[in-house]
Amino acid sequence: MSNPSQRRQPDSPRPGREPIFNAPAVVAALIGVFLLVHGFRELVNDDFIWLYQLAFVPARVTWWLQPDDFMQRLAASLQGLPPDAAAGQLALGRLIVASGSLAPWSVVTHAFLHGSWTHVILNSVWLLAFGAPLANRFGATRFTIFFFICAIGGALAHYLSGPMEVIPMIGASGAISGCMGAAVRFAFNVRGGLFGGPASVHLARADSLVDTFRNRRAMMFAGAWFVTNILFGVLARPLGISESIVAWQAHIGGFLTGMLLFGLFDPHPAGSSASEWMRDTD
Repeated sequence: MSNPSQRRQPDSPRPGREPIFNAPAVVAALIGVFLLVHGFRELVNDDFIWLYQLAFVPARVTWWLQPDDFMQRLAASLQGLPPDAAAGQLALGRLIVASGSLAPWSVVTHAFLHGSWTHVILNSVWLLAFGAPLANRFGATRFTIFFFICAIGGALAHYLSGPMEVIPMIGASGAISGCMGAAVRFAFNVRGGLFGGPASVHLARADSLVDTFRNRRAMMFAGAWFVTNILFGVLARPLGISESIVAWQAHIGGFLTGMLLFGLFDPHPAGSSASEWMRDTD
């Protein structure tokens, strides 16, 4: 008969010994697609038509919803722009009318296009940092659907902020911002921090939406994130920090989508401790 005191107990997770980044396969796959798509675009001399069909263009939705007098309304919205800029955007408007395509897939496909290698690498790093913990918690299928929905949320916010905008919006920033918004719901309850490893992330208690708004640290993070994105989006181009327009509205739309819809994808009941939901699934 064995001595009860010598019985081996199940090993408990040791988050502190796990690597900082444990990139799930789904996150690695998304980053791989980012790199492959941009590498392909670098090899193609003229990919504008292909790009325009995959990028999200708010005015294309407006034309589909209200085709009458579209060009006149577009011209009115461009008043005050330099003549060359206005002419270029009117040409894009004519392209929308001529193509006759809503391109509904663009609410998702825009997330796989980037403007430069710097853009690709930065988004890949942010996806690795915030997407990996979320994918470890959700699982591959839930995370993929969640990523796409956050991309759609970012596109919707971009559309609402400028329905006559003809300049294509590209980049995964809106979807990645959704990962950041979702992380607010549980990151401050993770033992060892958000990057403590898959076990820590998986066991962490998630706050309800109400409790999230009561969490001072969560709100400080969210507030700092909002202020930083708005300031960068508004001031980046005038200050010469960025050569292109930053779609900061899409960042906010993605962030809010991720924070609000987190509970629909999280496999653990909000507010429950690890021991509670583990007991329920035994």
